[in-house]
Amino acid sequence: MAEALLMDLRGLRCPLPVLKAARRMRAQRSGARFVLITDDPMAAIDVPNFCREAGHRLIATHREREALRFEIEKG
Repeated sequence: MAEALLMDLRGLRCPLPVLKAARRMRAQRSGARFVLITDDPMAAIDVPNFCREAGHRLIATHREREALRFEIEKG
């Protein structure tokens, strides 16, 4: 299995973390894995909604100090 692509989106506020993730994911094949790290509190709502609407699988969500870490598999 290929290594997950890391996207450090700290410092960006809604809706930029999701927009940047969507843009980067568009260029990848189905099944590609991504790790998003963001400190935007709205990402706790936005990223799961983005995954559900776009057909991606949210594998895991973790809190790391002041940041959120999302593991996603592109649908």
